[in-house]
Amino acid sequence: MTHPWRDFLTARQARIDAEGRVSFPESAQPDGCRLFDLSHLGLLAVRGADAASFLQGQLTNDIRELSPTHSQISAHCNQKGRLLAILRVIGIDDTIYLQTEAERLPVLQERLSRFILRSQVTLSDASDELIRIGLAGDEAPRLLAERGLAVLGRENDLALCGPLALIRLPDPVPRFEILGPCAAISELWDALATQVTPANRVDWTRRDIQAGLPTIHDRTAEAFVPQMVNLHLLHGLSFHKGCYTGQEVVARMQYLGKLKRRMYVAEVESATSPQPGDELHAPSSTSQQASGWVVEASPLGAGRHTLLAVVEIEAADAGEVRLGGQGPILHLSPPPYGFADK
Repeated sequence: MTHPWRDFLTARQARIDAEGRVSFPESAQPDGCRLFDLSHLGLLAVRGADAASFLQGQLTNDIRELSPTHSQISAHCNQKGRLLAILRVIGIDDTIYLQTEAERLPVLQERLSRFILRSQVTLSDASDELIRIGLAGDEAPRLLAERGLAVLGRENDLALCGPLALIRLPDPVPRFEILGPCAAISELWDALATQVTPANRVDWTRRDIQAGLPTIHDRTAEAFVPQMVNLHLLHGLSFHKGCYTGQEVVARMQYLGKLKRRMYVAEVESATSPQPGDELHAPSSTSQQASGWVVEASPLGAGRHTLLAVVEIEAADAGEVRLGGQGPILHLSPPPYGFADK
């Protein structure tokens, strides 16, 4: 987060802790449209004559499908096909931006840099270059249209509107991300804040969970293959693009293997907050490992939490998947986009 943006948010009653986490005073109006600072997401800029071909050999999705009107979900894996980062890929002018959790950005940059070799490619942290905010709620399309911004109807649609880039995110409720230079984003924020309420990161995380959108944290890096977190259902995998790092394992799972774990939306009553990477257990499981793991979690209220959880399919069907060995039972449901076999 740039210092001008931090100063801007502070002047508008945001609280910023020593680690740069931004929060706003709790609103008495939890419903309706909400406005979000997305500084918890980092941005890696990939530039150079070979940028697209380089990323084609590193990411799970087909870079050739990027366009000025389309962004994509993608991922970077290790050689064993295990996820190191889940990405939003955005092409703006001559730059391809990779957006992921800020805590994973240094790892992503270091890992990708190993493969540049003689390619004409540069990698740089662009988190201060383009500020990122979000807008979510039924009235979001109208509010954006009133400010001359494009009304995007399909998930992953992208529109370039002057200095701003607007993305429609997968979500049953209209939800958008807007990227741009600090001055333009600040102006837009002030205009929107007259009609909507600034909200905290926890609310954004809860929306990601309810939309079935996974995140990789440091605690869950290299824990999952892409299909376990439903990337094939989120159009985050291409099976016709050719080779990329980890591709053999991912393709083998798709064509020769049987998916034994997949990601569910869950709720649980627990006095302690679940954390990414927490183990799940089920009495019916015959696995040598845990029955599953928490991918992401967010509070719903006192003692109630919503989760994304990777769980053994057989254990989920049998019920009694628990948080920890003897913890509370998770109430599992499919993500809003459903499962391919249902």
